[in-house]
Amino acid sequence: MAVSAQGATPESGEGAVPAAAPGRGQAFEIDPRRTALYRAERALFVTALWTWFRPKVTGREHVPETGPVILAPVHRSFADFGFAAFCTDRKLFFMTKDEMWKHRWLGKLLLSVGAFPVHRESADREALQRAEEVLRRGEALVLFPEGTRRAGPVVEDLMEGAAFLSARTGAPIVPVGIGGSDLAMPKGSNVPKPHTIQVVIGPAIPAPPRTGGGRVSRSAVHATTEALVPALQAVYDQAKAKTGRY
Repeated sequence: MAVSAQGATPESGEGAVPAAAPGRGQAFEIDPRRTALYRAERALFVTALWTWFRPKVTGREHVPETGPVILAPVHRSFADFGFAAFCTDRKLFFMTKDEMWKHRWLGKLLLSVGAFPVHRESADREALQRAEEVLRRGEALVLFPEGTRRAGPVVEDLMEGAAFLSARTGAPIVPVGIGGSDLAMPKGSNVPKPHTIQVVIGPAIPAPPRTGGGRVSRSAVHATTEALVPALQAVYDQAKAKTGRY
């Protein structure tokens, strides 16, 4: 499950990641190539999701074809990270909760498809640095601004991670609404149910403006996060309405 680095930033000083946290020290290569292994794994995964859910996507034109970009979906289901693959043909990179690295084979698989671990209980500097480097290389990063799976129809209390990384790299933030995933695989469910999935992609939110000295103020980062709230709510509402099941 891909997640944000919670709201913490390297400057926040909110605790340290335990040395024994799963996935620590894993080699992570930002490889933009769509290797044969990557294409095979993606095709297998996308085919499985398509067969089960038949997701329909609106607004793919809002995702830049090149350059750094943060895809910021709502998060109501374990399956949400998979639906991000339908937003663009670009290779995607993900922050993924480090609990997934408890299984060595699964950790290796995740690394091969562009995922890297993040510890959600503290300011994970290693994960944030990797995310920043992904964007500085001009790649696409999937980051859930809600931080973890939420429940209910309201988007609120977003973490600052997306806006922080946008400020550091100049990457726009693209809000993504996913309707139906909470019915298909709600929190606590291990078996997906066939439900219509609608993905709505909204217009990109530009990176926070820089001052004359080239810096981005914390207030500008906060303002970008605040702008993301209604943008994300709008695409989520549209996606839910399109499923016809709410």
